[in-house]
Amino acid sequence: MHPPAVSLTFSVFNKLKMAVESCIIGGLPEDCIANALSLTTPKDACRLSTVASTFRSAAQSDAVWERFLPSDYRDIISRSIDDSDSLLRRFQSRKDLYLHLSDHPILIDAGLKSFKLEKWSGKKCYMLAARDLEIVWGDTSQYWQWIPHPESRFSEVAELLDVCWFEIHGYINTKMLSSNTIYAAYLVFTNKSRMYGFDYHPVEACVGIKGHEMVKRTVCLDPEGAQRRRYQVVPRRRPGSLFNRLWHVQRQQDDVAMEGSTELLRSREDGWMEVELGEYLVEEGEDDLDMSVMEVKGGNWKSGLIIQGIEIRPKKCI
Repeated sequence: MHPPAVSLTFSVFNKLKMAVESCIIGGLPEDCIANALSLTTPKDACRLSTVASTFRSAAQSDAVWERFLPSDYRDIISRSIDDSDSLLRRFQSRKDLYLHLSDHPILIDAGLKSFKLEKWSGKKCYMLAARDLEIVWGDTSQYWQWIPHPESRFSEVAELLDVCWFEIHGYINTKMLSSNTIYAAYLVFTNKSRMYGFDYHPVEACVGIKGHEMVKRTVCLDPEGAQRRRYQVVPRRRPGSLFNRLWHVQRQQDDVAMEGSTELLRSREDGWMEVELGEYLVEEGEDDLDMSVMEVKGGNWKSGLIIQGIEIRPKKCI
């Protein structure tokens, strides 16, 4: 297991630069500098490569980037659906391999997961394909269908046709993730033009250890749902009636939930949308992380979502 990386602050970086310029550090052997760089982060190693030629040469060495790669990277690459030996031969430089894995997710585990590195930290990132998720009624053609999608990294996605009970779970063992890191899970999806059932009903999301109590949050899967809700037509009732008072109280409560959750919905660079389901601090140990999203209380039918998968990536290092 690699020792924890040390991130350099701006002031420390400037002090190192001054020390090099005054020849205090610049005269050290390159392997000593390389060993010091390997104890920082990929981001800091790239910054320090601009300090002096000895740092630039050391920052290119395999000894540095071997430490930045996960200790089990060979095992992960061996699970690729492509020729893993070819990948290792193509990128004999560990820095080139690192940069490739941070820019190009590889499909592993029979194409049911993708793996990549967070570029500036080297932390592991995964996406579980829709086929790797537990989707209630997912194998019933009346409710869901499995189709290819030109913009998906996986061979097929799950299209929601029509369900009343909407429930999806994804599971990953925390041993697969980088330790001492706060991870967030995101549902990655898009929607068809004919989408309904999610506009007036926030969806419940949870992230936590399987079988244990988890913190719940509400999220919105309809990009325009909150806005449409503001213009909802109110049924006519006698002014001041109990119905009106109860209706407005319920609407205010729902609006708070909707407005708080719609901030979590965002567009991705790859053209898909994502919504954060929750976060979890990964420490030492081995547990099954359960990431879920469901709407089973509204009693309304829902349609129009296209699910690519659930992505798990670092949110913050500690």
